[in-house]
Amino acid sequence: MAVPGYESYMLPLLRYVGDGKVHHLRDTTEALAEKLGLTAEQRQEYYPSGSGPIFYHRIRWAKTYLAQAGLLNSLGKGLFEITPRGLDLLKKKPTAITERSLQQFPEFLEFKKRKKTDTVADARKPAAASETPEDIMEQGYRALRRGLEADLLAKVKSCPPSFFETLVVDLLVRMGYGGSRLDAGEALGKTGDGGVDGIIKEDKLGLDVLYVQAKRWDNTVVGRPEIQRFVGALMGKRAKKGVFITTSSFSNEATDYAGGIESKVVLIDGRELAKLMVEHNLGVSAVAAYEIKKIDSDYFLEE
Repeated sequence: MAVPGYESYMLPLLRYVGDGKVHHLRDTTEALAEKLGLTAEQRQEYYPSGSGPIFYHRIRWAKTYLAQAGLLNSLGKGLFEITPRGLDLLKKKPTAITERSLQQFPEFLEFKKRKKTDTVADARKPAAASETPEDIMEQGYRALRRGLEADLLAKVKSCPPSFFETLVVDLLVRMGYGGSRLDAGEALGKTGDGGVDGIIKEDKLGLDVLYVQAKRWDNTVVGRPEIQRFVGALMGKRAKKGVFITTSSFSNEATDYAGGIESKVVLIDGRELAKLMVEHNLGVSAVAAYEIKKIDSDYFLEE
């Protein structure tokens, strides 16, 4: 189940601090997670870019919007408390608090006006009311990432078999396998059949080995017979671990077979291959980087 939007937390957050005490955002976040019955998966769900847990960011934005409406008072160092206006609103027993309902407060309208001025609007797809700035950035990140991975896979498929052998070696070395680039290069790419077939070191010391096979196929699905032959070759090399890489995809039968055998066999299809290349910066380069900054509370501590 997806993590609810930040508006879902506004009323529970205001109710929680309605006791008039000073609260810390970290403790409040944990308490709300328990109170709202969020699962462990929802609490631990991170943005794809790894910028942080989604739930925490949405609670933080709920607090920010309530504060901008004058319902909460920020005290610094993650501490905050409810304001008289917030208490008055709770006395009216609202069934929900949304960004639209906060527009009754002049301070919030001024905040939205500033925010709109500082944001480049995308006329093609307006942001949903429940989306935080992090959500919008992550959507853009995911769209760019998906497009990059698709273009990258198409580029790999268009390359000659000899280059694909080099690519597989480079990727495995980037991932920490194969020992040195020279060692891995000598161990792989000797079949001349348009693929890669050989044994490489699992670690730099060569304490264990991996059997690797790769197929640079366009749309041909790799079936169970291919995986069975691979496992047979693996056993012939006295290897217990193997990696089968393809630029196409695996059938369900192939996946089920690989998951049910004693030997450890990892299947990497075209989509996963592209993801790993992006993750390990192989065949891609950075165009731009954006820093997301927050207030350094330690700087404002009084001596």
